[in-house]
Amino acid sequence: MTRRGFIGLAGSATLLRGQTSSQVRGLEIARKSIQALGGDAFRFMPGRTEVGRAYSFYREKISGLDIAHISTKYLPAQENGALRMKQRQVFGKKQDSWVILTDTGAWQVNYKGATPLPAERVRQFTDSTLHEIFYILRARIDEPGMSFESHGRDVVENQPVEVVEIYDSENRSVTVWFHQDTLLPVKQRFKRWDDLIKDQREEVTRYTKYREAGNGVMWPHDTQRERDKEKTFELYSDKVTIGGNLEDRLFGLPPGIDILKLK
Repeated sequence: MTRRGFIGLAGSATLLRGQTSSQVRGLEIARKSIQALGGDAFRFMPGRTEVGRAYSFYREKISGLDIAHISTKYLPAQENGALRMKQRQVFGKKQDSWVILTDTGAWQVNYKGATPLPAERVRQFTDSTLHEIFYILRARIDEPGMSFESHGRDVVENQPVEVVEIYDSENRSVTVWFHQDTLLPVKQRFKRWDDLIKDQREEVTRYTKYREAGNGVMWPHDTQRERDKEKTFELYSDKVTIGGNLEDRLFGLPPGIDILKLK
């Protein structure tokens, strides 16, 4: 698809040279979705914490269940396309082992020390984040080269939706389905390259059970992911907290910790 330049909308949709009506409509839907998610409270939230149950699947059958505490901290705007987010994932009742994920490194941490995760895990985290609709709406919507193209209305999984395809300056794309009535994201799909299999994978995520999570921000409490048409993960959040005291130390390695070799 040929890249087409356009600028953001501040109010009414105004066609400018280089824009098409589908681009104007696509950006309009995205901006209305931001308002549905909480407006400025969503755009400027410093982070969030999700607590609930995480299910993993293998060949459509549950292969694991654990208590999950996932903390996400958003970062100020940075240059050179650096990821403006980092995450800490803690699974299990004891909370004595966790994963730290950033765009520069990922670590598995426990009482033995910190083990770097494979580079493919870092790439997967970065790529998935750059394609996530909530990250796009919060941090990337005004990024140079972003394009939102409406593909009209449809019915997906018995829900009336607005279909929007989003491109960035590197021609990465994600298709998002927004509910026609609420304008909240209900599904997204993108493809990413997997070095392990030397081929593309199709990643689909569904978002349901939206609730007010604080400061007027709406957030899905049920997130389901599938890869190549097979369900792989579900997070059912019992509680989502917007903001909170997410100190930088939570996303770094403890002082003096032993660095272990990747096996």
